[in-house]
Amino acid sequence: MRKIILFFSLFVLLVSFKALKNSDKAPVTGGFVSMQTEILFQDKISIRAISIDNNKVWYGADNSRFGCFDLDKREKFEDHIYRDTLNLEFRSIAQNTKSVFLLSVGNPALLYQVDKKTRKVKLVYKEVNSKVFYDSMQFWNDKEGIAIGDPTEDTFSMIVTRDGGETWTKLLSDKLPTNTQGEAAFAASNTNIVIKGNDTWLVSGGKKARVFYSPDKAKTWKVVDTPIMQGKEMTGIFTADFYDAKHGFAAGGDYEFPEKNAENKICTKDGGKTWELVGQNQGFGYASCVQYVPGSNARELVCVGSSGIQYSQDGGATWKQLSDDSKLFTIRFVNKNTAIAAGYNKLIRITFI
Repeated sequence: MRKIILFFSLFVLLVSFKALKNSDKAPVTGGFVSMQTEILFQDKISIRAISIDNNKVWYGADNSRFGCFDLDKREKFEDHIYRDTLNLEFRSIAQNTKSVFLLSVGNPALLYQVDKKTRKVKLVYKEVNSKVFYDSMQFWNDKEGIAIGDPTEDTFSMIVTRDGGETWTKLLSDKLPTNTQGEAAFAASNTNIVIKGNDTWLVSGGKKARVFYSPDKAKTWKVVDTPIMQGKEMTGIFTADFYDAKHGFAAGGDYEFPEKNAENKICTKDGGKTWELVGQNQGFGYASCVQYVPGSNARELVCVGSSGIQYSQDGGATWKQLSDDSKLFTIRFVNKNTAIAAGYNKLIRITFI
């Protein structure tokens, strides 16, 4: 009997050890089961870039438009930036304490600074090149920021500011990693750049889909291959997010075949040094934007794209569809249960339950 009891005790300990060892793969109880949406405004508009500023949502849009929605007062301010006869499309947005910055796609690239209080608009950067196409922009802190665009030579176009956005400088190509022919980025949701502290990750797509990492605010770079689908012009990584300096998630797929849901989701647990495929044949196909849920210990993610709004509570291994709304391009969390999303013709508030 003692031998049986001893054997059973050892067996229980072994099972408990394995469960503890694999606890990051264990299913999580609770989590979101549904969601409610509230339309903040509707218009004939396309919004791919939003930024949360306390109780306000700043957005960049098509037809030379930008604006701000006050969540408390439920008031919208919107304006146009007219530049000759150009019809500008703002797909990149970023902010510091005093200003919001909007960057247009296409040639010429025009970067505007908008004073949050006076809403006065000032052009702070212009680049003329037949190949110019900027995709995403973020700030490290109040003084330093970065924007990336498709290669005009053989590297990503990168511009940085070190003076709070007053001036921007393009980094020299000889200081940057070389892109593969046909490798670029996608201006899908302003999530091609992710910043945590001084760490910066850029994601690419097309003929190659890789992750570019800088530990020192764009002074030096390393490049890592990923197993996500790639090889065609409209394949690769369209969006990425990091929960902290170690845990990250990237998604995309094939824009021309949006139902494909294999080889379109990857994650890292070592700060982007290595990436592995997850959620094979699970959940969404083409993804426009993915974000970690705040306070979820890198377990919970929400994705918007052609497959609607989908949610994972196991790090991206499995997904649950919460909405079939396929007209959203971008999403940002206000808090753990509230997010703002935008896309075709609307800006909405989502409450996850």
